[in-house]
Amino acid sequence: MNEIHSPFRFLSEPEIAAVFSRFREANARPESELKAPNPFTLLISVVLSAQATDKSVNKATEALYKVADTPKKMADLGEEKLIEYIRTIGLYRSKAKHVIELSRILDERYGGEIPDSREALESLPGVGRKTANVVLNVVFHRPTMPVDTHLLRIAPRIGLSDGKTPLQVENDLLRVIPEEYLEHAHHWLILHGRYICTARKPQCETCPIADICKRNGVKED
Repeated sequence: MNEIHSPFRFLSEPEIAAVFSRFREANARPESELKAPNPFTLLISVVLSAQATDKSVNKATEALYKVADTPKKMADLGEEKLIEYIRTIGLYRSKAKHVIELSRILDERYGGEIPDSREALESLPGVGRKTANVVLNVVFHRPTMPVDTHLLRIAPRIGLSDGKTPLQVENDLLRVIPEEYLEHAHHWLILHGRYICTARKPQCETCPIADICKRNGVKED
């Protein structure tokens, strides 16, 4: 197996449109796999999902959200009690501290509501650009592009970006993806990276865009 060393190959505009048309045809309204009953719990789940799987977060929060599904309830729970629910999630101590503090801020400063600006969201403890982008997209239907490890890996592989950082890939994707697909684009790409274009063994034989994908950096015979 040898690594491809050919120059980076980009998808053309018609090819990009075809990629997302096929994604939409297969799954018209993709959704986050994080299970959250309301915008606040979605924010918490995204914070908890840093360096953790959605499955592990869902398992931990199933019981948590039955007792604390608002900022006030979460803040009143306190760090130590919260840790009892999320101990199975990586970095649970620092995450518990962030969750309790951001819950207190939301309750006291925003009346328990989730702010709809990037600046306000990123000012909350534990909330970075990716988390803010998820909330803006899923809750407020903004055409943002949260770049996780899947997007950072597959966007260059497919030929959508040659960026090396999340921000570079985010900016490239926002620039090249047609507007009509932007609201759901990051979910389509995440699901594609999670279940088809996997890191170790991409399922090219069943991939719906195999004939379009540029396969940059894919190992081949």
